[in-house]
Amino acid sequence: MLPRAPLYTERLCLRPYEPADADAFFGLLHADRPRFQPSFPDRLQAVRSAADADVTLRTFADDWRSGRFYVFGIWHRATGEYVGDICLMPQQKGQGEIGYYLAAAAEGQGFAREALAAIIDFGFDVVGSQRLLVRCYQNNVRGQAVARAAGFVPEPPPRRSVWFRNSDALNQICRFWLVKQ
Repeated sequence: MLPRAPLYTERLCLRPYEPADADAFFGLLHADRPRFQPSFPDRLQAVRSAADADVTLRTFADDWRSGRFYVFGIWHRATGEYVGDICLMPQQKGQGEIGYYLAAAAEGQGFAREALAAIIDFGFDVVGSQRLLVRCYQNNVRGQAVARAAGFVPEPPPRRSVWFRNSDALNQICRFWLVKQ
């Protein structure tokens, strides 16, 4: 089991959630629910109330202990404000997938890039991943820019039969990879 230790960047503290974080966690999801719906529907479905937030944070702690999923809340170090969430899910064959979101008010300040850099180090150095994946929708230009700025390389879209292309929602998702050097 990996220790539940925070990661620090110049401006941010990324730390595993604690039960006391449930109100902030729920508040951010609730405030930005329409914006998060396309990319994080499962998270929003699981957290419909403050009570659900409590349950979800306990699940995150269980997932951490089992090594299934490592979820960090993102806090601004100077103000203590909760600004978002970032996670790493280990997968087969040394791969890991990273997901993240920020409060609308926290976007455009470089926080996603800063948090992503810390999670890349965590994934490669602590978890032992060899390849990391970030997925985002084609219309999520900011998400793509964050991945590229961190050194992730886009994967070419898969070749599919014409009859299959129009019905496949996966065509709307860009995949970016970073390989451990």
